Order: sequence, then C-alpha cells, then structure tokens
Amino acid sequence: MTIERSTSADDRKFLLRAVELSRERMEAGLGGPFGAVIVRDGVILAEGWNEVTSSCDPTAHAEVTAIRRACTTVGDFSLRGATLYSSCEPCPMCLAATYWARVDRLVYANTRGQAAAIGFDDEFLYGEMPKDPAERSLPTDHLPLSEAEHVFDLWSRKTDKIAY
Repeated sequence: MTIERSTSADDRKFLLRAVELSRERMEAGLGGPFGAVIVRDGVILAEGWNEVTSSCDPTAHAEVTAIRRACTTVGDFSLRGATLYSSCEPCPMCLAATYWARVDRLVYANTRGQAAAIGFDDEFLYGEMPKDPAERSLPTDHLPLSEAEHVFDLWSRKTDKIAY
C-alpha cells in the first residue's frame, strides 16, 4: 500500500531530477533505470544513479550511491533533515540504507510493482528479510566465537566511541 501525503512543487522538481538521472544514466549504459537525489533545506546535497553493471558493484543502487555522496559532501554519516527523492520505490537494501542514514523523508515515483513488471522484482528479498536466519534460502550458520564476543565487550567499554 502506498501512502500519499501532500507534496510541493519542490517535491515534483526534485523527483523529476531523479527521474531525469535514471533516464540519462540508463541511456549512457551505466546501469538500470534508477536515479536518486538527496536534498536538505532546498539544496541538492548529492545525486545518484544505478551503477551496478558499470562499477561491478551489486550495492551501487541509485539510493546507495546518492547516500554515499551526500554523506561525503556533508562530512557526516547522518543525513538528518534531508529528503531522498527516488525514481522508484527503494529495494530492501536501499530502504535500510535510507534508515541508517537517518534521512527524514522519502519521496518516490514508480512502485516496486512497476519495477517487477520490467524485471526488477524484489519481492523475494522482502519475503526473506523477516524469516529466521535458519529458514532463509541462503544457507546460514551461526558459529559463536569468544573472540567475537570479546570485541563486542571492548566496544561496550570504549569511552571514545561514536554512537550511530
């Protein structure tokens, strides 16, 4: 289900820029038809486009590349106060990255159903995420190590850590 809220002329302008990026970069052979723009206080912090095939990086989705660039631009891992404009509803990875980046708002054009209709079907991933690791289709084994627990213990006692 899509939730529609009131949008502004700026929302349309920035979302159209994300769509323009998706077309331009797709036509240039850089990757799939996806673009993203991150905006804070009416200023574009960064733009991203799908670079999966051109960079040989399966994580180089439009939203992730935009988040990486925006964080570099502002010099922080947090994009609080920003809006992510995406040409398409983000996949589970990109949605998680959006939350991790603490983006305040997401606006998208095409739906995941529309993406599935042209061969970008993320339903499998959406279905895998809530499963217990032992029930996922990816064979997953839990091998507890005291050494790993020790590193977590060190982190919990670290006085100069930066919480994120």
